[in-house]
Amino acid sequence: ELVAAQLGFRDWNTVSAALKMTGDTASFEDVREIGAKLPQVKATADKLGVALKIGSEILACTAIHKSAEPNSLMVRLGFERRDALVAEHPDAFYLTAHYEPYPVVLIRLPEVSRAHLDELLKEAWEFESDSK
Repeated sequence: ELVAAQLGFRDWNTVSAALKMTGDTASFEDVREIGAKLPQVKATADKLGVALKIGSEILACTAIHKSAEPNSLMVRLGFERRDALVAEHPDAFYLTAHYEPYPVVLIRLPEVSRAHLDELLKEAWEFESDSK
C-alpha cells in the first residue's frame, strides 16, 4: 500500500488498473536495462530468458519452471519480504510449490510498473549484497 500511496493511488488494485489502461507495465527488457545499471550485476539474455547475476548468484531471472505463469520474473528478496508481498498484492506477486523453499517471489510483470520493478530489483540487490 505504501507504493500505491507514493504513486498517488488509494490501493494496489487502483494502481494495477491504471497500469493496464496506460500500458506502463514492466517488461523483460526493463528487467535487463534496470539490472545492468546495478553495481556488480551482469545482465544476460538468451533463449530461456533474462537473468541478472552478482557473480554466480542469481538476483532475478525469467521464471522458467513449468509451474510458473507466462511473463513471470523470479526475484530473490528473502522469505519475510516475499510473504508480505504475496499477502498484500496476490494479483502481482505469487509463489508455486517449486519456488517455496527458496527466498524468492514470482512477479507477474504485466501487473507492475517499471518504477515498481526498479524498486524491487534494487531491494533484491540489497538483499543479495547483505547476504554475502
